[in-house]
Amino acid sequence: MTGVFITCAITGSGDTTSKSDLVPITPQQIADAAIDAADAGAAIVHIHVRNPETGEPARDVELYAEVVERIRASNTDAVLNLTSGMGGDLTLGSAEEPLPPADEGTDMAGATERLAHVRELMPEITTLDCGTMNFGEGDYIMVNSPSVLYEMARQVQKLGVRPEIEIFDTGHLWLAKHLVDEGLIDDPVMVQLCMGIPWGAPDDLNTFMAMVNNLPDDWIFSAFSLGRGQLPYVGLAAIAGGNVRVGLEDNIYLSRGQLATNADLVARAVTILEAMNYQVLGPEAVRDKLHLTKH
Repeated sequence: MTGVFITCAITGSGDTTSKSDLVPITPQQIADAAIDAADAGAAIVHIHVRNPETGEPARDVELYAEVVERIRASNTDAVLNLTSGMGGDLTLGSAEEPLPPADEGTDMAGATERLAHVRELMPEITTLDCGTMNFGEGDYIMVNSPSVLYEMARQVQKLGVRPEIEIFDTGHLWLAKHLVDEGLIDDPVMVQLCMGIPWGAPDDLNTFMAMVNNLPDDWIFSAFSLGRGQLPYVGLAAIAGGNVRVGLEDNIYLSRGQLATNADLVARAVTILEAMNYQVLGPEAVRDKLHLTKH
């Protein structure tokens, strides 16, 4: 049987908390949801944090620390994957007066500051959003310049943490290859194909397979899509030779009108994969596959 691992993206930074009260907000809720997801079959848990009072996205080291400490203190052996995407958020003032940027929605930080929680907590994996793009509606831009990415990659490499390169469009894949060619990303290279996010790569089959077919043969990839595309992408990613991501960061429903927990989505992914005769890999198998260092 072919082995496939599941990543569960626990909460993200989007405005999902107003749409579902099952999206975890506090560090305890995020940690508990991660533990439940791991118990349901996720080998990797991908962690963002939120302001416990407002539910807004945050990047306070103390919030990450509480989540990580709670997970590590449990009996759960999940691989920890902390985002480093926060701190690259730019919201322009308006269509007619883009500068100065709007205070609300803008949070720009340098490479070192964006990795403060990674240095402090030493997860096995951290994400590297490999490019800049228009993200959703309005004036928001996800900003990751080449110089910032080079510096973040250097620092992550020096720490001995595995980067998960987030690929939102074809140009991001081109830049990821350049980072590898420059010696800033060690083998095995791990990427996440992030499909269907406006305005990156759409999640149609032709675009997805174009991305997959442009990956070097020795790279390890996962893939996901948003909303109702999430669960179909479980099977599609596996058939394409990749691994799977589910979770409330990307989709809050188990079926039409039925809100999900993270554990629900992981359990459904396990059912899909096992019905297709794939073996769902556990944390230790993933550590071996990705050459991870458990700190």
